[in-house]
Amino acid sequence: MKKFNPSSNHPDRALQAWQILISAAMNRQTLTYKGLSRLMYQKDAAGVLDKILGHVAFFCKDHRLPALTSIVVGKGRGTPGADIPVNPKVIDRSREQVYAYDWYNVFPPAPAQLAASFAKNT
Repeated sequence: MKKFNPSSNHPDRALQAWQILISAAMNRQTLTYKGLSRLMYQKDAAGVLDKILGHVAFFCKDHRLPALTSIVVGKGRGTPGADIPVNPKVIDRSREQVYAYDWYNVFPPAPAQLAASFAKNT
């Protein structure tokens, strides 16, 4: 059985983040970057989520899905990081779209699909 581990690449970790984020979205929860890193790495992992979340963000953009990464926020500011493609002027609307979407009805993207969206948009 394959498991996520410290040497998992960004597309694999993006799939892991996808799983966590859709669960949070279906429960109308936001996550901090620190909280997400603890779920993924079992420790604070500052500075490692930008590219991982970028994979998810660009996949959502490419497939016209709500901005799933809009529910991941900085602890102090309460908004996504500057590298996440979400318009800060409509962040509350973006989150509501994420919460209203039936994420459990979407087949999870393969790591290769996440990587392709990231490569296309960066």
